[in-house]
Amino acid sequence: MPPLKMVTSGLQHVAAMYAGVVAPPMILGPAVGLSAAETAFLMGASLFTAGIATLLQTLGVWRIGARLPFVNGVSFAGVTPMIAIGRAEGPGDALPVIFGAVIVAGLLGFLLSPYFSKLLRFFPPVVTGTVITLIGLSLLPVAFNWSQGGDATADDYGSTANIALAAVTLLIVLVLRRVLRGFLQQIAILLGLVAGTLVAVPFGMTDFAGLGDAGLVGFPTPFHFGAPQFEIAAIVSMCIVMLVCMTESTADMLALGKIVERPADERTIEGGLRADTLGSALAPLFNGFACSAFAQNVGLVAMTRVRSRYVVATGGGILILLGLCPVLASVIALVPLPVLGGAGIVLFGSVAASGVQTLGTAALEKGENALIVATAIGVGLIPIAAPGFYHAFPDDLLVILDSGISTGCLVAIVLNLAFNHFGRGGSRPTEAATAGRATGPVGGTGPATGSARRADETGRVGHTGPRTGDSGDTGRDGDTGPHTGDSGPTGESGPTGGTGPAGVPGRAGAPLRERSAAAPDGSPAAAPDASSR
Repeated sequence: MPPLKMVTSGLQHVAAMYAGVVAPPMILGPAVGLSAAETAFLMGASLFTAGIATLLQTLGVWRIGARLPFVNGVSFAGVTPMIAIGRAEGPGDALPVIFGAVIVAGLLGFLLSPYFSKLLRFFPPVVTGTVITLIGLSLLPVAFNWSQGGDATADDYGSTANIALAAVTLLIVLVLRRVLRGFLQQIAILLGLVAGTLVAVPFGMTDFAGLGDAGLVGFPTPFHFGAPQFEIAAIVSMCIVMLVCMTESTADMLALGKIVERPADERTIEGGLRADTLGSALAPLFNGFACSAFAQNVGLVAMTRVRSRYVVATGGGILILLGLCPVLASVIALVPLPVLGGAGIVLFGSVAASGVQTLGTAALEKGENALIVATAIGVGLIPIAAPGFYHAFPDDLLVILDSGISTGCLVAIVLNLAFNHFGRGGSRPTEAATAGRATGPVGGTGPATGSARRADETGRVGHTGPRTGDSGDTGRDGDTGPHTGDSGPTGESGPTGGTGPAGVPGRAGAPLRERSAAAPDGSPAAAPDASSR
């Protein structure tokens, strides 16, 4: 690919993820008492660490990295738990405690990566969709707060001017998404932030104070906010977040593998998770946070059909350059909070919509899946709808309980295990799989008396059936029936298969689509025995 096109395509990936990378530090900075300049530093550090994580993911080192066009950045999943940690620890110790928890969670995730890739059946769409939906719903109140001005103690908090500015920005973003095409449509949120800021300037709603203090070139000083501290409750909370991030990334790798026509196998997922978790463990060294895949970039690959991982690696290099230029991060800090709130409604709402889309594949009509989703979302919304609900609990527990994402994820996992694995629904997938193996291809004949072959002796596509007198093997779609066996008294012949051997009435084969039906939790049914392949 020509260098100019590679840089342009890489910039497009940066534009698609830029607002998502800088939003978490912009949320967290004011929440833990940082000044505008310190928040700008935190945003630059997030860009820098996102670039490192993206390079690890795309180029890879040893067995680290999926080597797919995969963009990594600061995960939204950690925002709410980190705010809860910041409130519990106070302004002085908030970031050191957060960084210590992220380091431990990242290292633990790195060690678990080979095993986590084997546990996908415990994270079906009914769990991942619930978690992603809760991430979006948990962040929407942040956008509403921004739209009012961000500071509840300010005189103009909730003023008509602030809300009007947020509404104008939201309208601009929607109009740009509707009328623009291609690259410009992908950066509609970024253009909306610029336009909203320009609208705010004549009304004196933009603060230029932090711009003069920023340098042109800078490096994210290691442990700028102090050495990491390690608190058990914070570590537990961030470990849960890391599991959520690993689940999100796994789902995105599976989707991206299909798009680029290189299905993500167990080794690819293992390498991708190692890149995620190692990037997360290294990020606090440069004042960054937990990293995960950015789903909007997966959609960008599908839309543009530019599947080169080197294009995304170029985007990672651009992110590093932006992180090394503090003045650019300060320019981003000029965006008034009501402007960010208006765009945040779309940004965070799209995360929730992505979760709903995932739930659409979760077979909610089967078993107790709808009950799992309803309960997990209900519990996850408690800290949002009733912030003081857990006020009587110990402070160490509040770090976890005050995060709707953490509690909702735990509830979804436990209920899925109870209903779809260990509970009443646990036997259903097995029964379905057994029934599927016992039946032949569409229209084929059933087994005969005598020495019936084992169900795992399935024939490959296009193979012919057994000879005269042999019992009918179970075959895949396209297998032909027995050759010239004598038909039984009541044997049923299929449209494409041969007639059943003599002795016992043939049994009509179940359609193939029934054999491959989803399990009750929305995950695919068990595949045929490996010995058939």
